[in-house]
Order: sequence, then C-alpha cells, then structure tokens
Amino acid sequence: MNVAIVGLGLMGGSFALALRQNDLSSNILGIDKNPEHQIEAVKQGMVDRCVSIEEAAKVADVIVLATPVNELLAQIAKVLDLLTADQLLIDLGSTKFLLTESVKQHPQRGSYVAAHPMAGTENTGPKAAFSGLYEGAVNVICDHKNSHESALKKALHLFDGVGMKTVFMGAEDHDKHVAYISHLSHVSSFMLGLTVLNKEENEKNIANLAGSGFESTVRLAKSSPEMWAPIFAQNKAQVSVALREYINHLEAFKKMIDSSDEKSMVDAMRKANDIRRILDK
Repeated sequence: MNVAIVGLGLMGGSFALALRQNDLSSNILGIDKNPEHQIEAVKQGMVDRCVSIEEAAKVADVIVLATPVNELLAQIAKVLDLLTADQLLIDLGSTKFLLTESVKQHPQRGSYVAAHPMAGTENTGPKAAFSGLYEGAVNVICDHKNSHESALKKALHLFDGVGMKTVFMGAEDHDKHVAYISHLSHVSSFMLGLTVLNKEENEKNIANLAGSGFESTVRLAKSSPEMWAPIFAQNKAQVSVALREYINHLEAFKKMIDSSDEKSMVDAMRKANDIRRILDK
C-alpha cells in the first residue's frame, strides 16, 4: 500500500513511523511546506521521499492529512478534487464539524474518513515523532456513514494496525465533548502558565518551587500556539460554553476560599475526586 503523509510533525511523523514498524506500507511519501521537516523526515526514515501533493495523488492509495486545522479546512476539498473513487483521504484533525461540513456535498465525500486520534504530546516537529504514539490510543471516526464502506475498511485496517481502538461519533458531538475533555485543559494550562509568568518575576522561584503537581498541570502550556489557536477558533462555540462553566466553578471556589468555608471546599473537591473512578478503570 502506498501512503502519503501531509504534515511531517508529531502526528504525521509518528503515523508514518507506526506504519513502518507494523509493515502497513511499502512506500511512504511525505509532503511538508517546511524544507527542514522534509530533510529530517527522510533522514529519520519516516518517508521514502518528499513530493508535491499533486504527485502524491497520482500514486498514493491513501493520503493522510496531519496539518493544523486551519490548513485542513483549506486542504480537504482540494485533495478530494485530485482523487479517484478507489483512493482514500484521512485527516487527523482535532476539530471535526467545520471540516466535515466543508465537504458534505463534495462528489468524492465517500472517499474521505474524518478521524481524530486522541494522542499527542506537548512537543512538535518531526524530531518529536515516535512510533508508539498511537499504541493503545482511542481514535474517533466522525460521520462514518458518509464514508464509503471500502474507504472505512481501508482506514480501519491502518488504525487497527498501529494499535488504536476506534469509536464512532457524530462530528458535532465530537466537538462538544473534546471542548471539555481536551480543549479546555489546554486553555487552562496556557492561562495557568501565563498567570504564573505574570506574577512570579523571579524565574528561580518558579524553578525551585515547581513540584510535580505544577509541572503536570502546566505541561500542556508547552504546546504549539500556532496549532492550538486555530483549534480554539474552529470550535469557539463549544469552547466558549465549556470555559463559562469552568469559570463559574472557579468563581464559586474563590468564594469558598474568601469566606474560609472549608466544608464547601471539601465537598467540591470530593465531587471532583470522582473523576478517578472514570479514569482509573
């Protein structure tokens, strides 16, 4: 199977390496607008060579888009225009509703599988890629009934092959849920980092006093702003609702602290403890 990967950073590069490791592709082509990423991807053995998207579309059985979501919105229809009915297009974007809506009426919509692997790190670029990123991760396929059965079967072969567990969900529901579970946590981490940097002028205090709790909470603030700003913008309606609810909880907890209401604090934190029951399964 010939596979072309568009975007050779963490997500695309890791997918290429996972395909290699699991013998899922005999020929992997790379497409990236950054010449340094192209060189590094070939050097690491992620891809056999780098080509244009037009060249890739002539020979690839599968094209995987692993670019920021603002680029995806411009790419999906253009790539579908280049494909025949027996070729497959997959995207790995973190938002789905606007992307799927943009090609809802496209004549080649059936060749497109909209996916979101729930995997990643705070690092970026091809040097951050590693073959085990997707192992054990949940993969969400959205609006799967709009994809041809053959396209879905081919996509699942790749997703299963790199070790992911796939679930199915509507694109609108997906964006609502990830606003709370993924996007909100990134906003929180970015703003916590900003709060600390604004108030702690002495960097030594941050370094000396930062324990594992702070480091784990603020880890996501190391993520790429260029990747996350478009995600927040594309999913702004859902993220805004999630943020309002989060702010309401923060304001309520502030009142408990201001009034030294320890009982209410304990009750609120005990309710929050229930997240362990879900995550530790």
